[in-house]
Amino acid sequence: MAIVVNLDVMLARRKMRSRELAERVGITEQNISLLKSGKVRGVRFDTLAAICEVLQCQPGDLLEYVPGPGDDAPDPPD
Repeated sequence: MAIVVNLDVMLARRKMRSRELAERVGITEQNISLLKSGKVRGVRFDTLAAICEVLQCQPGDLLEYVPGPGDDAPDPPD
């Protein structure tokens, strides 16, 4: 199982640099970089909400679940 962070895609769509996002959200540029690379174990909901507010997007635009090898996806409901 893998969660893919598409923050770099949203930044490109909004023509915004990581530095500007960091300033507007109130976190360090290093933390934005870690989020973009997916090298974080979690993100606070208030930080995610602030990023979504600045980028005018939904959390699902930033985070994507990609099944890994051997992951059994649940059957869809009837």
